[in-house]
Amino acid sequence: MVLKDLFKKPQNKLEGETTEIKIPDELCCKCPSCGQMVLLCDLKENLQVCPYCSHHFPLGARERTGVACDEGSFEELFAGLRSKNPLSFPGYEEKLAAAIKKSGEDEAVICGKGRIGGMDAALFAMDGNFMMGSMGIVVGEKITMLFEYAAEKGLPVVSFCVSGGARMQEGIFSLMQMAKTSAAVRKHGEGGGFYISVLTNPTTGGVTASFAMEGDIIISEPGALIGFAGPRVIEQTIRQKLPDGFQRAEFLLEKGFLDDIVDRRKMADYLGRLLFLHKR
Repeated sequence: MVLKDLFKKPQNKLEGETTEIKIPDELCCKCPSCGQMVLLCDLKENLQVCPYCSHHFPLGARERTGVACDEGSFEELFAGLRSKNPLSFPGYEEKLAAAIKKSGEDEAVICGKGRIGGMDAALFAMDGNFMMGSMGIVVGEKITMLFEYAAEKGLPVVSFCVSGGARMQEGIFSLMQMAKTSAAVRKHGEGGGFYISVLTNPTTGGVTASFAMEGDIIISEPGALIGFAGPRVIEQTIRQKLPDGFQRAEFLLEKGFLDDIVDRRKMADYLGRLLFLHKR
């Protein structure tokens, strides 16, 4: 990365020839919201939130659990489950292998138990680095098993959703996960279980149409895109121009689809208070 004309141009040879400074790309990045250059070390210290405009950068699933849970309390459950290719979809095995390499995870969700603000909870976090957090058979199965585990142990559930929707390579088997996870959420709730859904950018498609929007309390990070179909698809269908900020968290809060919007830096304390207030 080169920053040109950082200093005033020299008026003569005695003032020297240096007019640019080179900064290695691995040391900083440009905020997509405000355009400021941010040191990666500062970004990490600020939980991947821009210190200038509070834009929330993406987080991996394990980073999510690290931010939310009390230090050292998270214990993973149902690890090692991996998707197959039930429809023999061309190139799907290669996509899965690439996603595993990119994300470092076996699938697009990790599940476990831990403590948040000293309160025991079951939780799952989706990973956008794994095929955009898409929901296939294994994702649906792991989430269902977690709700069943939480119902058996009398634990609340906290979810961190990020997804492009159902995974097309698994066809109807992927769509079936919407009903399966919804049934697990309902059974957990009928037994007195408490469920908090945290929506992050983006949460779309079949995930939004199932467990993501079924929490007893639904909150979001600032600026998150939340919806079923994309804005362009909706505009083409209804032949109308959508309002500014349509499907963003702030718009949904105004319309009553969300209970609150919470900054990531305050999320752990916020969740801890909710779990304390709703302790069985």
